[in-house]
Amino acid sequence: MRANTLIMILLAGVFGVLAVVLVNIWLAGQRSAMAQTGLVQGSTVVVAAIPLKFGDVLTTDKLREVAWPAGAVPTGAFKTTKDALAGEGTRQALQTISANEPVLASKITGPGQRATLSAVLGEGMKAVSIRVNDVLGVAGFVFPGDRVDVLLTRTVRSDNGSDQSFVDVLLQGMKVLAVDQVADVSKDSPTVVKSVTLEASTKDAQKLTLAAGAGQLSLALRQAAASKGETTERVTLSDLTGETPADVAKRQAELDRQAAADAAAAAERQRAEDDRKRADDKIAGLAQAVDRVGSKLDDLSKVKPAPAVVSAPEVHEVVKEVVKYVTPEPPARATIGVFRGVKLETYDVPRQP
Repeated sequence: MRANTLIMILLAGVFGVLAVVLVNIWLAGQRSAMAQTGLVQGSTVVVAAIPLKFGDVLTTDKLREVAWPAGAVPTGAFKTTKDALAGEGTRQALQTISANEPVLASKITGPGQRATLSAVLGEGMKAVSIRVNDVLGVAGFVFPGDRVDVLLTRTVRSDNGSDQSFVDVLLQGMKVLAVDQVADVSKDSPTVVKSVTLEASTKDAQKLTLAAGAGQLSLALRQAAASKGETTERVTLSDLTGETPADVAKRQAELDRQAAADAAAAAERQRAEDDRKRADDKIAGLAQAVDRVGSKLDDLSKVKPAPAVVSAPEVHEVVKEVVKYVTPEPPARATIGVFRGVKLETYDVPRQP
């Protein structure tokens, strides 16, 4: 090995050791300066001694004090357990607090206050519940603390008389306060729910109440870190199939015609059924009339006839007409004609017997 290589290796080792020494000296100087300025002055913070969940009552055995840098104390933290439990009445946890996690004022109730939705509402915010089902409620995967978008689906009648369905994004980034009657954010198993309670401003609460009667509300679960809104637009049936409004109107007209034909057929069937019922009623009426007549005949047949009185026969005079033929007598005289040349001469002479 060359001498130059050995020298370079030795110099590298010397410079490395020197760098380590200088870094240690600098760090020691920084710690000394921080100690002199009081930045590492000791403090205490109250933390959870055991995991706490929504509604747990805070007691001295569930809290403890730990050392904490004075310049890094979280906002709303308590320095002593006595401060955390101060006041008349007990305090309860409003959300899950892990072991050794600082107990902040925003995570617990006030003295004597119950762990209810009113305790977790923000300043000027309201709690509004909307009805959902297993599909509209994102199959039960919405939990307290999640953020959701509220979608409104409705159908309106257009100017040409056809129905048009569309979906609008009504509200974005709404905080879920409770699912059914459960407000525990530690709940992690999906369940089929019937209602979801959202945190909303007064105006948003009015929108939700009005929209619940105007159409169908459904939820869209947002990403946990997504807090900003996004530009949305109305989605109609034409957006699903790429059809033009004329195509949609034509299809709707065909559906209307089919519905009208079905209604006419149903009406015709109803009329036939009514005619059949009327005929059955008439037949039943005739049968009842026949039964009544038969009953009357039976009653008459049971009555004994009165004895008949025979009167004397009437005498009628018979007149016979006799026709007699009489031979008329011949006349006493007769007229005789005699031609004399071309001249006819007549003579009246007595008839010979």
